Amino acid sequence: MTATLIPQTISLTKPTVKRLANGVTIIAEQIPIDAVSLDIWVNVGSVVESDEINGMAHFLEHMMFKGTDRQSVGEFERSIESHGGNTNAGTGQDYTHYYITVAPDDFAKLAPLQIDVVLNASIPDAEFQRERLVVLEEISRSADNPSQRIYRHTMELVYNKLPYRRPVLGPIEVISQLTSDQMRSFHRSWYVPQNMTVAVVGNLPVAEMIEVVENAFDRQLEINSPNPRKSWQPEPAFDSIVRQEITDPSLQQARLVMNWRVPGLISIDQTYPLNILSSILSGGRTSRLVKDLREEKALVDRISASNSTNMWQGSFQIFVQLPEANIPVVEALIREHLIRLQTEPVTQVELEKIRTQVTNRFIFGSESPKERAEIYGYYDRVVGDLDIALTYPNLIESITAADLQAAAISYLNPDAYAVLTIKP
Repeated sequence: MTATLIPQTISLTKPTVKRLANGVTIIAEQIPIDAVSLDIWVNVGSVVESDEINGMAHFLEHMMFKGTDRQSVGEFERSIESHGGNTNAGTGQDYTHYYITVAPDDFAKLAPLQIDVVLNASIPDAEFQRERLVVLEEISRSADNPSQRIYRHTMELVYNKLPYRRPVLGPIEVISQLTSDQMRSFHRSWYVPQNMTVAVVGNLPVAEMIEVVENAFDRQLEINSPNPRKSWQPEPAFDSIVRQEITDPSLQQARLVMNWRVPGLISIDQTYPLNILSSILSGGRTSRLVKDLREEKALVDRISASNSTNMWQGSFQIFVQLPEANIPVVEALIREHLIRLQTEPVTQVELEKIRTQVTNRFIFGSESPKERAEIYGYYDRVVGDLDIALTYPNLIESITAADLQAAAISYLNPDAYAVLTIKP
């Protein structure tokens, strides 16, 4: 299948958007799947933290489920689960979000409970102390995980100043000193309607879903002003090859991680070619790096390219698992592939295949209410442009071979990058 088989008007159905007087944005869409997902996105993540409270956003995510004035500890989860629904949350560098998926008949009863949890978390002292131990254990498990350790070392190498160099979980020494009063203050400052997008998708009339959400927010008597979000300047591209080598006896094979500083979501149009380039390099067994270095030359056990898109700056990464003796030749061959991207336009056949892969992944990843709500919430609240979510496949279709070559020249310098080598 090639991209020519995909209609040029592919997009998600435009949902209904309503912005309430208190500042919250509601995005709603009815689809014929017998479930409803509510996803609350908040403009708060580890990027807003100071070093002194690094990990607070994630710790607070845990404490959101410890009761409100209306709900006792554990009551929210019991309510969701007793109706056959599910709930979860996630914290990143640039956001935190909370979601439930329930039956349509239960939405009017259960959605206000989720909104109450997010807006009115009581953060009781005793539960704070108990949950601190859970978070500390999570940090310890992360430190024991080789992949997490490699990721942490990589971010510390890539970013010198941007807060993306810090772990979302925070360090043990900081989490051990946080107080419940600090957390309550953090919650009051950031968890306000002006900082929130509520995406709701499922098999109910749009007006009914919006009314349920709007009524739940109307019950909140206090409207605080959010903290101003700090702006960050992207760090300059590397001007040479910066190397760091560490030893990890827990590994059976070496790792090679090559990184470039690239545009983030504030320059989102510049990220599209990089997304396609990552697929050209490692999107399947016939992609360039996989076919050459793993399938044909058998120099590596695993190789992947990815384009990470944080708000203020992203990182383009090539990750390799390989025998230690192969590190020099593999790094040299990867650099040759980058030079080829800069000097030779990709073929039309290759471009069409990658366009199809990227487009289909987006389409297949937006079929369920949960997936669509997540896309709408993320693009509206984090990216700041819902229209991009509605037309993403068409945006990818518009990228040309010349665009890809220009992006490779601009951002993937084969003679200037940060490389982390981890040896057993």
